[in-house]
Amino acid sequence: MKKIFLLFTVGAILAACGGDQDPKAKLAALKTQQEEINKQIEALEKELALSDTTSSKKIKDVIVTSLTTSPFVQYIDVQGVVDADESVDIRPTMMGSVTKIYVNEGDIVKSGQLLAELEHDVYIKQIKSLEPQLSAANDMYNRLKKLWEQKIGTEVQLIQAKAQKESIEKQIETLQEQVELSKIKSPISGTVDYVGLKLGQFATAAAMEPAFRIVNMGKLKVKANIAEAYVSKVKTGNEVTLFIPDLNKSLPSRVSFVAKVIDPLTRSFITEAALSGENNLYHPNQLAIMKIIAYKNENAISIPINLVQNSGTEQFVFIATNENGNKIAKKRTVKVGAVYEGNAEIVEGLAAGEMIVTTGASDLADGLLINF
Repeated sequence: MKKIFLLFTVGAILAACGGDQDPKAKLAALKTQQEEINKQIEALEKELALSDTTSSKKIKDVIVTSLTTSPFVQYIDVQGVVDADESVDIRPTMMGSVTKIYVNEGDIVKSGQLLAELEHDVYIKQIKSLEPQLSAANDMYNRLKKLWEQKIGTEVQLIQAKAQKESIEKQIETLQEQVELSKIKSPISGTVDYVGLKLGQFATAAAMEPAFRIVNMGKLKVKANIAEAYVSKVKTGNEVTLFIPDLNKSLPSRVSFVAKVIDPLTRSFITEAALSGENNLYHPNQLAIMKIIAYKNENAISIPINLVQNSGTEQFVFIATNENGNKIAKKRTVKVGAVYEGNAEIVEGLAAGEMIVTTGASDLADGLLINF
C-alpha cells in the first residue's frame, strides 16, 4: 500500500510540474510537495510500527543518555616549535686570529660580557707609539694657548697646534675602536649554547658558522604558522593550551603575538604564545602543539556528531519520552553549532534533562515504542 501511495504521489508531482512552468516556481512547488510527502511517510511508518504485532518489531531496545550542560570548546590545532625570545648568533666584526676564548658551552653570561678576543697587538703598539706624540702636542697647545691669552704669539700658531693635537687624538681613537672590534662580546644575557671558535683559528664575519650562540632560556615561547582561513579567529589574548609531545605535558597560556602580514607563499601568519614553567625542560626548536580556543560556550548541550541524522536539509535526533505509560521515540529537529573532535554543539532543539537515544537510533521512526 505504501509503495502504491508513493508511486501515485510521484506521478501527481510530475504531472503538476509539467509544461512550461517557470523553473524557480517549479522548484518551490517540488520542495513544498516533498515536505508533505515526508510527513505522510513518517505518519505511515508510525502507524505501521504501532500496528505491528511482532514484539521484536514493535518495541526497539535502545540506550539513552540524559542531556546535561557543560563547557564546549572548539580549538584550532596547529603544530609549532619552542623558540627562545632572545637567541643570538654572534660573529666577529673584523678578521683576525683567535687569541683568547673566555667561555665554554653551557656557561651563563651577562650582556656585554667578553667572550673571546682576536689578535690586536699591532693596534696596541701603534697606540703606545702615538701616546708620547699626543703628550707633546697637548703640551705645545696648552703653552701657545696661555701665550695667546697674554696677547703673545699668533693665532695661526695656536690653530696649528690644536689641529696637530686633535689629529693624533683621532688616530688613537680609531686604533682603540679597532681594539674594541677585536673583542667579541655578548649582546644579551643568557646561556652559551654553541662555541664555534678555536684558538689560533682565523675568524671572519663571513663565516658560515657563528662564533657563539647565546640563548636566553628565561623567556621561551611557542611559535607557529597558522592558515589564513583562521585569521579572523586568532586574536592577541586568546586562550591557548600548549602541548609538548616529548614531555607529554600541557600548559595554559595566551596568544601574545599575531602577525599582521600574511605570507604570500604559504598563505599563513605567525602566531606566538609565551611558554612558562620550568624552562630547563624545554629546548629551542622542540616540537609543540598549539591549541588555540576559537570558540567557547560555558553552558552548552553537546552530543556526538554521529547521533545527528540528516534528511535533506533537516538535521534531527531521537529522544525518549513517556506517553500514557509507554516509552516512545520522538524525532526532534536540531540545529548544530560548532563541531570539534567528533562532538557537536546543539544550539536549538534540545534541553538539559531530556533523554537522547545514543544507541539504536538509526532503526527508529517517530512514535515507535522503545525499551531502555
